[in-house]
Amino acid sequence: VVQLRESGGGSVQAGGSLTLSCVASSPYSALCMAWFRQPPGKEREGVAFIDSDATTRYADSVKGRFTISEGNAKHTLSLQMNSLKPEDTAIYYCAALVGACFSAAPHMYKFFGQGTQVTVSS
Repeated sequence: VVQLRESGGGSVQAGGSLTLSCVASSPYSALCMAWFRQPPGKEREGVAFIDSDATTRYADSVKGRFTISEGNAKHTLSLQMNSLKPEDTAIYYCAALVGACFSAAPHMYKFFGQGTQVTVSS
């Protein structure tokens, strides 16, 4: 079992920045770690992904604005979000997949954190 705990989030005006953090407790050494989000009334969608070799991938909607990175401690994760837009408003979830990041589909990820709210006002 992989346990995930997010922190960060909150409310910010458009154009502002926020940083989300996640810590994973995992018996597995190789994890794909990711951030998903679920806007109000919409389905969960992948935002950013990082493999154990530090390869990163981003949704087109956040490229150039969001940066996913690993912390110094194993299985720690951050999401730096800049130039935030009202459409970035969502519950953000840290997620993990044992092995490589082979999919961006939420149903392929067995482990999710409890989520943290991000609200961007115009």
